[in-house]
Amino acid sequence: MLRFFVGAYEFIRLQIEKRRFFKSTGDCIENIDEQQYLDLVRDVIETGTLEIGRNGQTIVKFGSMMKYDLKNGTLPVLTTKKVAIKTCIQELFWFIRGSTSNDELNKMNVKIWNGNSTREFLDSRGLTEREEGDLGPVYGFQWRFFNAPYSDCKTDYTGKGKDQLQRIINDLKNPETRTSRRHILTAWNPAQLDEMALPPCHMICQFHVRENKYLSCALFQRSGDIGLGVPFNIASYSALTHIVARHCDLEADEFVHFIGNGHIYADHIEQLKQQLERIPMSFPKIFIKNKHENINDYSMDDIEWISEYKSHGKIQMTMSV
Repeated sequence: MLRFFVGAYEFIRLQIEKRRFFKSTGDCIENIDEQQYLDLVRDVIETGTLEIGRNGQTIVKFGSMMKYDLKNGTLPVLTTKKVAIKTCIQELFWFIRGSTSNDELNKMNVKIWNGNSTREFLDSRGLTEREEGDLGPVYGFQWRFFNAPYSDCKTDYTGKGKDQLQRIINDLKNPETRTSRRHILTAWNPAQLDEMALPPCHMICQFHVRENKYLSCALFQRSGDIGLGVPFNIASYSALTHIVARHCDLEADEFVHFIGNGHIYADHIEQLKQQLERIPMSFPKIFIKNKHENINDYSMDDIEWISEYKSHGKIQMTMSV
């Protein structure tokens, strides 16, 4: 037990010394916002409970919150490991369009849904009649066509269901409804959960306008894979806030992230300990240089990097499906 406390003390002392060194030399900039994520990782590893979940052994902590500053184009992409930010934003545009086809993602070289769209995985969900690569009424479908009867990923659902995202945009553009407390976007539809390849993890968000000018977004995530998924979720919803703000003549302000079941997979622990030894750098900054009439029309061509994304090296982790 004494050895444990001595080791813990030494680890904390080294972290403090490294902070002082980098801060004094200017090699890295203290990033308080990213430190929240690192603190969450450390807290889960040190105080979480060991549980056997649907897809493996995890360490779990229930109920956490982080807040990220989005002002002046700041995009919170973790810097203590390399995040595939272009892949993340391509997936976001896929959500915005309401697409449910993994083939569309693969054409953009986005592979993150491959494990959840195989014949084997779909069959495990009871979706034996579903074509491989068809993810069902997941995230973007609910954003744009909430509760419309689902046929397949090739059907045109224009005008069907409820277009939640467009309603939010309309209300944000209208001075009379801009400060409403009802700017809610939900992907959690109990009526269609069994038709989805994967029930939504990041399930509901709320937009908020401060001083008739500044747009913030709060996300509630029922389940968060802290090692792999959460870094993507932070960047994705922050980018969404920037895009919606630009589209509605507002300025991005904050992203607030609530996580219910935050978990670390057993085979991610050592990699995350390695990440904890790194000092955060400054986040990159973006500008949405073009404003389109239709929210569907935004693409990577509209994103200008005001300051480039710099990070420590990649940390390889296996995705659990």
